[in-house]
Amino acid sequence: MSTLGLGVMLASLGDRSDTVTAVRGALGKRIAKAEVMPTKTCLRIAFEDGTRLRLWDGGQSCCESRYMTCDDDLPYYMGAELLDVEVKDGPKANGDDGYGDHDQQFLVVTTSKGAFTVANHNEHNGYYGGFAIEASLAGSEAEK
Repeated sequence: MSTLGLGVMLASLGDRSDTVTAVRGALGKRIAKAEVMPTKTCLRIAFEDGTRLRLWDGGQSCCESRYMTCDDDLPYYMGAELLDVEVKDGPKANGDDGYGDHDQQFLVVTTSKGAFTVANHNEHNGYYGGFAIEASLAGSEAEK
């Protein structure tokens, strides 16, 4: 089992109310667009009311590679209502080169059209494990 990284440990000790408030503020909204942003390593969901929910792994601390992937057809979920966001632990695998660890955690987004899954990846040397999923809600309706 890998050791939790400093970023993950600090996040687990901190106040997570901003993330909870952001997700709760987005529930019930209609999705205009959902996309995994590879350069920003986040899931961004834009809503019909002009607000945007951004979800990312804020556990980065040092010698690790964190990124998100999604194999689902995200354009299919346009017009769907956001119902829930849930984090589930995934399988652990050795690195491709046999050195280090590759942890996975799944972000399951449930909508009125069904659910899609975003895989969070953390490739590290065994000392920077864990995840710290964070969220923010921005836009005109969220800032009122």
